[in-house]
Amino acid sequence: MTRKEAREQAFLVLFQCNFFADRTLEEILENNLKNGSITENKFTNQLCSVVFKNMADINSLIQKYSLNWEQDRITKVSLTALRIAIAEIKYIEAIPKKVSLNEAIELTKKFANQEDAQFVNGVLSGVVNEFPKD
Repeated sequence: MTRKEAREQAFLVLFQCNFFADRTLEEILENNLKNGSITENKFTNQLCSVVFKNMADINSLIQKYSLNWEQDRITKVSLTALRIAIAEIKYIEAIPKKVSLNEAIELTKKFANQEDAQFVNGVLSGVVNEFPKD
């Protein structure tokens, strides 16, 4: 499985977390594995864990760079893509920040629309400048 495919699996799991706040990440992962929505993958698990573990910090960065947008106004697709990209940019050294940014935009285009993708691009541009790593 490619990182792109693993990232998309992480997106599906983390998207569901928006709607099942009473469940643990492990429960949501296990449910998706059981029903065949995802397959076991180390990178998928790593992304989900990093996002879940650092959710408060990631959300504060989204708030900081979303310029006058309250988090509840951001679409769940955009929010999930942003969380994954910020987790990669800030916490996973091996991934170039341009890759994280581009993949988030592609996920947003796939599951939402161009307007949401532009929003994600704008927020992540600020984050990328704050955390230069490559």
